Amino acid sequence: MDLIQSLASVELLLTDCLANREPQGLYKPSAYAMDVGGKRLRPQLVLLGNYLFGGSVEDAIPAAASVEMFHNFTLLHDDIMDNAPTRRGKASVWVEFGTNTAILSGDVMMMIAFSVLTKGPSFHQLAQCLTECGILVCEGQQLDMDFEKRNDVSIEEYLHMIEQKTAVLLAASLKMGAITANAPVQEIEKIYKAGVFLGIGFQLQDDILDVFGDSVKVGKQTGGDIIADKKTYLLIKALELAKGEVLNTLMYHIEAAHFNPEEKVRAVKEIYNQLQIKDLASRKMKQYFDQGLEIIKNLDVPSQRKELLVAFFEQLIQREY
Repeated sequence: MDLIQSLASVELLLTDCLANREPQGLYKPSAYAMDVGGKRLRPQLVLLGNYLFGGSVEDAIPAAASVEMFHNFTLLHDDIMDNAPTRRGKASVWVEFGTNTAILSGDVMMMIAFSVLTKGPSFHQLAQCLTECGILVCEGQQLDMDFEKRNDVSIEEYLHMIEQKTAVLLAASLKMGAITANAPVQEIEKIYKAGVFLGIGFQLQDDILDVFGDSVKVGKQTGGDIIADKKTYLLIKALELAKGEVLNTLMYHIEAAHFNPEEKVRAVKEIYNQLQIKDLASRKMKQYFDQGLEIIKNLDVPSQRKELLVAFFEQLIQREY
């Protein structure tokens, strides 16, 4: 499979979805959101899921475009809720065009995501998959916001939240690819489970990169989760392990109403280093990636088809942004 050529077809369809539409005030922000780049991870997973089960790549392209449009709709709204000023190194849509316009442009992107699915086969199955996924994503986002008001979030609660907020869309991407290839039901469920493990590992990796990554490569401010008091795996683990003065210092920075952002990031990062939080998070991340890889390696498909997806997983594990 020529993944690059297939992705080019997805990009063309995404561009066509937003081109020459009026009013420009609605569609220009949506096009801006799509043009700022991104890894296009989810459409790649749709295409790889289709290839894995011997499908026709043309059948997977509308589903791949749909998933990417849906993903960017969620990012657009997430940035508003998180008050995030940048996305992929550029001003967030709400900063560039205003909050009200950003909300409405995000709404229309969600509608277009479902409209694109009509351009390919298996519309009912794909729409059901994306709808169920969308509900879980919203539930996960609400849990994420609820956690901001709590300092007693458990690791189990956090892992459940990121499964819904992040992992299910990655899993649905693989599943939708498998659906377009008419894969057996039992194999579709296995690849979905592999995608869940991949997605949890991916989010744990994001948690690590937010604090320890290169802001230029990551495309957003370093320590944004710390500044926003996001209950990430790193913070929850630090609260679990910190004792005495270290815990007092950590709680001070979490609870401070007024603070210098750079100082807060520096102080909390220092505590993470003291408690070896990065190593603990990296081990947990690898555990989930390994579980996903194990499922893929045991799928009942020719080994050469698995190799591309396994290589894709392994490349993700090494990513720096």
